[in-house]
Amino acid sequence: MKAERTEIIIKPDPKRVLFRPFEPSSEERSLKVIARIMALREEEVEAEFAKVVQDFDDRHLRLSEFFLHRFEQNKQYLISNQALSDERKMLIGSYFTQEFSLESAALFNPSMVWHPDQTGLSAGSKRFILSLRATGEGHISSITFRSGVIDSDNRIKLDPTSRFTTVPDIRPSPSYEKKLFEKKLLELGLIDRFADRVLAALEDPFTFSQLEEEVRSCLRTERLKGKDHQETARGVLSLAQSNYEVLYTENEALSERIIFPSTSAEVKGVEDARFVRFTDDDGSRKYYATYTAYDGEVVIPQMVETKDFLRFKIITLNGPAVQNKGLALFPRKIKGLYAVISRQDNENIFMMFSDNIHFWYTKQILLKPTFPWEFVQLGNCGSPIETDAGWLVLSHGVGPMRQYAIGAFLLDRTDPTKVLGRLKEPLLSPRENEREGYVPNVVYSCGGQIHGDKLIIPYAMADYATSFATVDVKELLNALLQNGD
Repeated sequence: MKAERTEIIIKPDPKRVLFRPFEPSSEERSLKVIARIMALREEEVEAEFAKVVQDFDDRHLRLSEFFLHRFEQNKQYLISNQALSDERKMLIGSYFTQEFSLESAALFNPSMVWHPDQTGLSAGSKRFILSLRATGEGHISSITFRSGVIDSDNRIKLDPTSRFTTVPDIRPSPSYEKKLFEKKLLELGLIDRFADRVLAALEDPFTFSQLEEEVRSCLRTERLKGKDHQETARGVLSLAQSNYEVLYTENEALSERIIFPSTSAEVKGVEDARFVRFTDDDGSRKYYATYTAYDGEVVIPQMVETKDFLRFKIITLNGPAVQNKGLALFPRKIKGLYAVISRQDNENIFMMFSDNIHFWYTKQILLKPTFPWEFVQLGNCGSPIETDAGWLVLSHGVGPMRQYAIGAFLLDRTDPTKVLGRLKEPLLSPRENEREGYVPNVVYSCGGQIHGDKLIIPYAMADYATSFATVDVKELLNALLQNGD
């Protein structure tokens, strides 16, 4: 059986730019830049800043506010305490700011979840949120969002996209549990006498500012003894900074909200987010997303947690079973345990269970490449979807010429280590108009949803743009069960 494609295409828009810090290559260059600005007369400052406003103000929201923020971050390069006008401060800030076109290269890897707000819709309609991987200059990726409605006839209508993007308020995690923090340091090989001393002096729980102060204090003490623990200190602080919060307000449209790389572990991108609406044992709901943090060399699985897509908690995933890409969380616990499908070895699909959503210790192989279109690699295409017949999982397979295709398999509802059936042929393979793009010969998804009698599959074409396809659920489940082992 095959999926039915829609005519919807979400293309990357290079006009959607955000502002971000620009860091000169050395402190000497920063000093020179500020010295040159300080040499300008006040009327020259006003004229130059007016040009900046004319060129950039209509491209951004809250730009002057960010200029002042960048001035505060660089005012240590001033050679005196001379009082400065706001125009001079903002002009200085503008020289330490740059634009970034977050989706100039590609807009792909879509993941669909149902919107937390389902009010004001006609009967049979449902509102959704679509997360996308936006990739821009330098192959740097971030998470961006779109929204829309699927009506009772499974027609998909996307909401208008804001021309703006908004830089969020980013804050360190409010507190850290000492025991969990120590376990992660141990996994990273960062537990030594210095780290032990820092932890011993901290409260439980502790804040980032307390950790920072204790690290500085211990470094000073160790230097007096002629010992240098800078590498461990950087690692301890880097781990803490990997847990942070991204905050938006209701005034900022969903399509303006961006989760942009914010830590050293993410400097080259946040990739392949798989969102799921999770229902806890008490009936409460929240959204999780697993994603990959990439620093240019190492990939590290991380997690996003949110209830409203306004406040996002970024959390490290821990344990020896947290490796590689492609973790996808089940939407509820199974027999009291969290469950995850993952790809540990760049080849097979694994199943994992844990009593703590942040720690994963054991794994078992679930599926191996079996059919020609998946001989190179198997992986999931998002979180499992619960049906009466079992857990429906979209998969991807990699075949000859590194061509990606989308398939599906079915797992037992009570014991998802049991495979009830899998498709022998893919649901979606790249057709001619989907082969050319950022990465040729790829169709890929990070999660779909069932609406009425249809499975809605958002998918990327050649890792460049995004579209939707639909599949009759009853026909798909019958085909899977007929292909049971």
